Amino acid sequence: MVVSMRDRFVPLTFKEKPLSQMKADSLAYYELMSRRRTVRDFSDRPVDRMVIENAIRTAGSAPSGANMQPWHFVAISDSKLKSDIRKAAEIEERAFYERRASDEWLEALAPLGTDSEKPFLEIAPWLIVIFLQKFSQGKDDTRLKNYYTSESVGIATGFLISALHNAGLVTLTHTPSPMKFLSELCGRPSIERPYLLLVTGYPADEVTVPAIEKLPLDVISTFVE
Repeated sequence: MVVSMRDRFVPLTFKEKPLSQMKADSLAYYELMSRRRTVRDFSDRPVDRMVIENAIRTAGSAPSGANMQPWHFVAISDSKLKSDIRKAAEIEERAFYERRASDEWLEALAPLGTDSEKPFLEIAPWLIVIFLQKFSQGKDDTRLKNYYTSESVGIATGFLISALHNAGLVTLTHTPSPMKFLSELCGRPSIERPYLLLVTGYPADEVTVPAIEKLPLDVISTFVE
């Protein structure tokens, strides 16, 4: 039986909104996301696994090159593994702050108050390690090349962060370098590489964040009409 290209398509599920609702919804979503802040002080309050599952489902709905979906998410609540990740990450972080980072880079980080100590990796209830897959495994164990992997995984990560914020949690994007230890600790195959470690949970009581501002619309955008 020959399957035509037309048979491979399904109707789009789309419901148009009135313009007034579009304006209200887009403003409400902006206001929600404008309150999102990176947090480094977490509560150890547990977060129900279903909330994390739904956020990862949202991330998995992101667009990707040729729909190859070149990502894998490892969600960790196990205290032993979180402790091991912290120990390995702090080794790399100490090397970064003591040897690898340029004076210019350290100066840029100074207002944020960051250092090589990463207690949030043990305190936060969930760590989500995002892996990028350069290749996918075919049905006959052959390797299939994935396309636009960095762009695709970056978009999925954005979906994940916004889904967690929308659910009422806070996040921290953490990128110790190099991150090979995450592949080893999480038992991931060689076709994947760690892309980002996302820390998530509730903020600690009376947590503070750096006083920063986001660039306004007229700086970050140009409209040609």
